[in-house]
Amino acid sequence: MELALYCPIYGYYEREEDIIGRRGDYYTNVSVGSLFGELLAFQFAEWLAECQMSSAQRRVPRAEAEAGAGTEAMRIVEAGAHRGRLAKDVLGWMREHRPGLFARLEYWIVEPSDRQRVWQQRTLGEFGHKVRWAGELAELTGPPSSVLHVPHSAGGRGIVFSNELLDALPVHRLGWDAGEQVWFEWGVTLQAGRFVWTRMEGGGPGDRSQPFGAASPIPGVHLSIGNELLERLPDGFSTEVCPAAEQWWHRAAGALEGGKLLTIDYGLTAEEFFMPERKESTLRAHRRHQSSGDVLADPGEQDITAHVNFTAIRAAGESAGLTTDAFLTQAQFLTAIAARTWKDKRSFGPWTPERTRQFHTLTHPEHLGRSFRVLLQSRIRGENPPKRQRAVFRSYETE
Repeated sequence: MELALYCPIYGYYEREEDIIGRRGDYYTNVSVGSLFGELLAFQFAEWLAECQMSSAQRRVPRAEAEAGAGTEAMRIVEAGAHRGRLAKDVLGWMREHRPGLFARLEYWIVEPSDRQRVWQQRTLGEFGHKVRWAGELAELTGPPSSVLHVPHSAGGRGIVFSNELLDALPVHRLGWDAGEQVWFEWGVTLQAGRFVWTRMEGGGPGDRSQPFGAASPIPGVHLSIGNELLERLPDGFSTEVCPAAEQWWHRAAGALEGGKLLTIDYGLTAEEFFMPERKESTLRAHRRHQSSGDVLADPGEQDITAHVNFTAIRAAGESAGLTTDAFLTQAQFLTAIAARTWKDKRSFGPWTPERTRQFHTLTHPEHLGRSFRVLLQSRIRGENPPKRQRAVFRSYETE
């Protein structure tokens, strides 16, 4: 999966032609139009104002903070920026509606691909040195004196976010052997000139006296499934685990000394992975707007994704000292932001018919509103342990 998607020569995401939108293989929030980035920018401006107001170094009234008063640098870090269109929408709105904040804003893109970086630089050329790049998250970490340290900068607070990144990180695919009561890992082999699945050796029955009895064949990975449900799983039931997503989230949390960590992605809670309709797992390929379970076909020519385990990445962030502020659907998240813009349209811009059309697509449950979920965690600088912040959004889990 990693080679098929990210190989510098043959990887799917390294292809010259655009793979998103009507002429590509799938739609995203960004391909709907600029509204998604504009709503995020409105929310980011509020969060950055909160960061500045709560700063131990300088306290600024909310109105002044939202307008961009102060001298402290503000940073937004995006990982998985693709061609840079979302960054362009966010920065364009900031420049027009929050010029004071925009003047002090540093927009960082974490991008390991040299080719993707060139494409992003073309898209974002109008913003000059406002946009900066890092090859990996490790470059964002620094001495304890900084809030979100980046090269050649000091001080400041920030937001780290991703949109449809974690679902494209490589996974391990597991299968259930009901007869032996063990999990095993599916590997890939070559047969008659085609890639096919093959059962790998390993795995064991585990300690069935424990709440989660059958052991995962992947070291350090635990499957949140109780014995009662385990006994009802049909033979051959498949699921996937993604240690890479948990590791990425933990590293992102470590890079954030103060501010917000946000992701928007396809995903489920740990329990939802074991529903009967997911017998073949959530691993899917996407090509020309068609979804397929044959993820081994035509490597490098189709997208491969798997749903994010939000229970696991939430736990990864909390283990790194973050506070969970919200876990909800995209419809809930964007509607809460839009409601605040409707109260004061001058601070956001007019809601044109085109914006309204985009909003319906982004929030309608049969389009993108239900399939995407949002996890928001935070760290308040100077609080150890961090104090739970006021919940801005309703939690999906409490509905």
